[in-house]
Amino acid sequence: MICAYVVEIEKHQHLKKIGAKDSKLLSKKKREFLYPQLKKIAADIKVKHLSPAEIDELRKSFSLNVIEQQIMLKLAKEVKHDIEAIYIDAADVNEKRFGLVFEEAFPKAKIVSKHKADTLFPVVSAASIIAKVERDRDIESLELKLGEDIGSGYPADPKTKSFLRKYYSQHRKFPPFVRESWDTAKKIKKEFADSKLTDFFSS
Repeated sequence: MICAYVVEIEKHQHLKKIGAKDSKLLSKKKREFLYPQLKKIAADIKVKHLSPAEIDELRKSFSLNVIEQQIMLKLAKEVKHDIEAIYIDAADVNEKRFGLVFEEAFPKAKIVSKHKADTLFPVVSAASIIAKVERDRDIESLELKLGEDIGSGYPADPKTKSFLRKYYSQHRKFPPFVRESWDTAKKIKKEFADSKLTDFFSS
């Protein structure tokens, strides 16, 4: 989930005033509280949610960093406002390199490409909150359909790993909302493959 959040320059301080900060530093309740306020303040919001199948296909040719960069750029180009500045949460060890495509596409705009931009700039914090709330809602919708707790969907979450192992053990495949190219999915798949080999050689 990637969000482009557009706001008039004079409203930047208002974002900070209402408590916009890195979504990871806010409780779910606080994010939900801020969500409608941030939408009201925004001049425009663009959100892109790539399906797992789309990401898997793109991963055959591009890294996740490049995919993220290109989606961000596409969303910026879809904004129907004059853009004076773009603040980017750089998904690359080289901040400058990540921002180059934006400099080329928007030569008249100020481009700020930084690591942890969602902790540094309220406008990026706002984008992170919008994306996080919509992602959380997607997870809740999946859980309702499955009737099961699937955790946060992040690789460090034991609930998510437990759900994936259980599902894979029962179906020998992952559900359609899981990326096959995801390292966590690959590791779990390998665990079962190695287990089968062990069982074969020990029989």
